[in-house]
Amino acid sequence: MTRPDSLLDSSFDLFVIGGGSGGVRAARMAAQRGARVALAEGSRMGGTCVNVGCIPKKLYSYAAGYAEAFEEARGFGWRWPQAAAPQLDWAALKSARAQEIARLNGVYEGLMAQAGVAVLRGQAGLLGPQAGGLQGVQVRAADGRQTAHAARHVLIATGGMPRRASVPGGELAITSDEMFDLPAFPRRLLVVGGGYIGCEMASIFHGLGADVTLVYRGEQVLRGFDDEVRTFVAGQMQQAGVRVLTRCDVRRISAGADGARQVELTDGQIITADAVLYATGREPNTRGLNLAAAGVAADAGGHIEVDEHFATRAPGIYAIGDVVGRMALTPVALAEGMALADQLFGPAPGQPARQMNYRNIPTAVFTHPPIGTVGLTEEQARAAGRPIRVYRSDFRPLRHTLSGSSERALVKLIVDDASDRVIGLHMAGPDAPEITQGFAVALQCGATKAQFDATIGIHPTLAEEFVTLRQVARN
Repeated sequence: MTRPDSLLDSSFDLFVIGGGSGGVRAARMAAQRGARVALAEGSRMGGTCVNVGCIPKKLYSYAAGYAEAFEEARGFGWRWPQAAAPQLDWAALKSARAQEIARLNGVYEGLMAQAGVAVLRGQAGLLGPQAGGLQGVQVRAADGRQTAHAARHVLIATGGMPRRASVPGGELAITSDEMFDLPAFPRRLLVVGGGYIGCEMASIFHGLGADVTLVYRGEQVLRGFDDEVRTFVAGQMQQAGVRVLTRCDVRRISAGADGARQVELTDGQIITADAVLYATGREPNTRGLNLAAAGVAADAGGHIEVDEHFATRAPGIYAIGDVVGRMALTPVALAEGMALADQLFGPAPGQPARQMNYRNIPTAVFTHPPIGTVGLTEEQARAAGRPIRVYRSDFRPLRHTLSGSSERALVKLIVDDASDRVIGLHMAGPDAPEITQGFAVALQCGATKAQFDATIGIHPTLAEEFVTLRQVARN
């Protein structure tokens, strides 16, 4: 390891690069085991989830839900003068969100201070191959000052970042990072991409009052989710007023009058929008890390290659979270961070060492209606060649018998025919993520369909549908 003599040297047991959920959790757990820990972060603490991901997205999803609730309230007897109809104050929403994010930034900083983790502000990069059993890390602060540090272990937890538009005029498009703080509310929004981020943003901004068009080059949105759920949610989004164009892509973007964007599609359509959101995927955030010099390998997609213990090919260097490309979910990064801390510095007294298990990880998509899912999709179960039974129900929730809304809900179980175990649970409808989280425990414990059937439901709820499904839809 070589470094300029002018740099300040310090030594740690663990040096974490990245102050997102996974990095912060690993740093805190390691420090609690008595390790000397440093963490480098060049931006706000909390990473994507806190600043431009899960938290602001869910807050804006709540905001969008109020518009639906105001309209539905009329069906339950609520009246107010038409002149006093509620209007969205975009600036007020942004301000409230910013205050909450700032509070969470402070919480993360407080966690580091309480644990005794040294937080270094700046862009960190590896200095080269291991020397004398230590890895070198250089941190460049915003003012240009550089410091060098040595550590027994280095953890890379730098997460991911949105992929930018690569079409002519792509510089006129924005990414999800900018959506929460746009100067003016986009009355006309074009979303490019049919993954969970694109569908969530389309639903949220439509609920907030925008005229939304979603363009996706594939046959159906939400690739990777259960096909029946994908089709159901796409239909619900369109019924609510989101225009969904599949088998279509953007050819070019150009500047129009008054700051508008003129978007030419591959089918020849020209769409005028106030903002064009590109949500066509995310890529690992490895810029400036100097991976090659340290011997850290990455795959074709740029994700850092690690083994089952999160170790890279370079001795003493590890990676977790979105940057490794396994499952880009905040709770997964948290669990990986805890497992690695136990592995390197031992578990908490009296506790077994945590092991990472990627089976039956529940996920949610905060579309309107939202999706909750855990376990195998019907397509995955069939591809595995196992005989299955499929139970499903598509119905109008009780709330909407008076609300006037035509929104429906879908619940679905995939059951292994040989063992009777429930191996997949999927829902699209009100409170689907909250409901799915509870049932994820049952799948993790290996619950059978007979045990689901023996469970008494809470009436009237949407969740009870999962324990009252009796009719086999397919097998």
